[in-house]
Amino acid sequence: MDAATGSSSSPELAAALHRLRSTLARLKAELELAHEEGVVAPAERILADVDEALGQLRAVERAALGLVTVLVIDDDARLAELTARGLRRLGYDSNSTDSFRESLPGEVVVFDLGLYSGLDEEARAALRSARPIVVTGATDSSSRALAQSLNASDYLVKPVEVVDLADAIARRIAGSAEARQ
Repeated sequence: MDAATGSSSSPELAAALHRLRSTLARLKAELELAHEEGVVAPAERILADVDEALGQLRAVERAALGLVTVLVIDDDARLAELTARGLRRLGYDSNSTDSFRESLPGEVVVFDLGLYSGLDEEARAALRSARPIVVTGATDSSSRALAQSLNASDYLVKPVEVVDLADAIARRIAGSAEARQ
């Protein structure tokens, strides 16, 4: 899908690849050392290195392929995961959660407005800076005003079709690209 791919700069790709290679080299060295010493490799450290390498691989994919990462935050965990799966089928790297967490750099946030009242001011500020795509069952003007106060890039009323959400993500990405130019 065009919205999920694009191009990026070479320096960003080179830096991401360097960090990935470095993490994988450290992981290999830890495993080799454990093997030579005849001990079990430290599982916590190995898992942390693997998690770090996967995060760096995501950065490589973002830089090389223009991969778009989406975080779906919905108070209904099942709905959040179904939405994330639908986005993955369309080519997005999508994760879900039923409670707020700050977004990663470059991550597009899809936010259920029903979670707003449980957020502290720090979380609200983080959400504003993420320019979320708001999804909600509410159609009243106060909900729209609340979404606007969150600097929402889009406002979609549930039930939301995954293709409509993908269109909103494409608009959000295009808006970010225009802002950088």
